[in-house]
Amino acid sequence: MKKDYYEILEISKTSTVEEIKKAYRKKAIQYHPDKNPGDKEAEENFKLAAEAYEILSDPDKKARYDQYGHAAFDGAGDFGGGHMNMDDIFSQFGDIFGSAFGGGFSGFGGGFSGGGQRRVKGSNLRIKVKLTLEEIVNGVEKKVKVKRKVQAKGVTYKTCPTCHGSGQITKIANTILGRMQTATTCTTCQGSGQILDQKPSGADAYGMVMEDDTVSIKIPAGVVDGMQLKVSGKGNEAPGSNSIPGDLIVAIEEQEHEFLKREGENLHYDLYISYPEAALGASKEIETVGGRVRIKLEDGIQSGKILRLKGKGVPSLNGYGNGDLLVHVNVWTPKSLNKEQKEFFEKMLSDENFKPKPEKSDKSFFEKVKDMFS
Repeated sequence: MKKDYYEILEISKTSTVEEIKKAYRKKAIQYHPDKNPGDKEAEENFKLAAEAYEILSDPDKKARYDQYGHAAFDGAGDFGGGHMNMDDIFSQFGDIFGSAFGGGFSGFGGGFSGGGQRRVKGSNLRIKVKLTLEEIVNGVEKKVKVKRKVQAKGVTYKTCPTCHGSGQITKIANTILGRMQTATTCTTCQGSGQILDQKPSGADAYGMVMEDDTVSIKIPAGVVDGMQLKVSGKGNEAPGSNSIPGDLIVAIEEQEHEFLKREGENLHYDLYISYPEAALGASKEIETVGGRVRIKLEDGIQSGKILRLKGKGVPSLNGYGNGDLLVHVNVWTPKSLNKEQKEFFEKMLSDENFKPKPEKSDKSFFEKVKDMFS
């Protein structure tokens, strides 16, 4: 069971962006690898704090987390804000706590130590995946083709002579406040700490080529339109022997169903019946995601009646079961009548049995709407 992000940073849901940042910096300094060399528990807490900050510092991700919890991001496989490694953390959030350690990061892996080579992460790729309602309800594995930048076969890199592998150029300037030191990204290697040594045929100036790749994406049941999932390490690669690939961001697009309308975890179905069926009762087949099912309508059923089929809706991302299928009964009024039909209804105009006599148990339209959302 994953720990709540708010508990990890010891903040509340109403915390401001600055409060979230301050709380993360406190945790990052507490569990930083330079302060806890060789401590695996500190390493794990350091990663958890970064994972929590990655989600809660982004308004969109925070809103999805508040609504769906961890399932909004890591419902399956490598999706979500989790699975961060030390290089991800230092590259994304190093500016938040770097000054507390003189700008150098030794610790785990040594990838970001002050005198060592800097690991560069490749850029992310973004794709859109269309899903049917059936795929959303059942979950699905999709295989998609993506074009991604990868290092060409046979390419080699060497240490940048300008920054000596650090990826940064340090400058010291005399100011009225004294001598000040600043660090800027090395323009020779673009911050990677390495430059091209041997360039294979067909590679670009950074030793990269475009390549078609087939990626398998396991999409959990219950995703919603507009949700973004992450497949770690399936984005573009970056130049350099010490680089790591970016991620593949998968945007979900829900296709409209012919008969069913989705509203959160509930589904809606409009069932039209005739006057005789409403008066005498009927057995009708209706559409569900799992196929057609037969339901029985009692005699004298009223137009606007809502029948609830428990558990026939969309699964909850949080694993709290399925929503319901709401069947809306609509009595169809014929638009044209023949002579015999007209005579019948004319006779019934004065019949007491055909006059509206709503009972207290017959709910109004507004009560039905209220029940529908309760």
